Amino acid sequence: MTLDRSYIERNRASTKRMRTLVEGLSDAEFAKRVGEHWTVAISLVHIAFWERRLLRVLDETESAGKLAAKTIDISVNDLSLPFWAAVPVREAARLVIESAEAVDLRLESFPPALLEEVYKGNERWVQRDLHRNEHLDEVDKALMG
Repeated sequence: MTLDRSYIERNRASTKRMRTLVEGLSDAEFAKRVGEHWTVAISLVHIAFWERRLLRVLDETESAGKLAAKTIDISVNDLSLPFWAAVPVREAARLVIESAEAVDLRLESFPPALLEEVYKGNERWVQRDLHRNEHLDEVDKALMG
């Protein structure tokens, strides 16, 4: 199977969406609530965390020559919340853009056969726009309402 490379443009579009969002936000908007426990800034740090996690998966997969992904329970989101909340809002913006750009570039140049394995392991590891846009939609909703 040859992986449909349309993920590249979708990932780039979601990174551009994040960049446009963070460039236009005031500090007060970064602090706006997104759900019960999160803010806009926390949503961005969350995305950055999972982007960095994927970079680790890609590094380990390339090194091993096969999919190498340690399981992380999503409870890490709740455990990380106090740390994410402590990240200054402008640093959250920098981290999310830097992380997304690094993932986009890495996925675009990743060895195709290994990328197929990564995709089979978890489609969302390749189609990063799915995770990013899910949270960006929540952020947009919170900022509008």
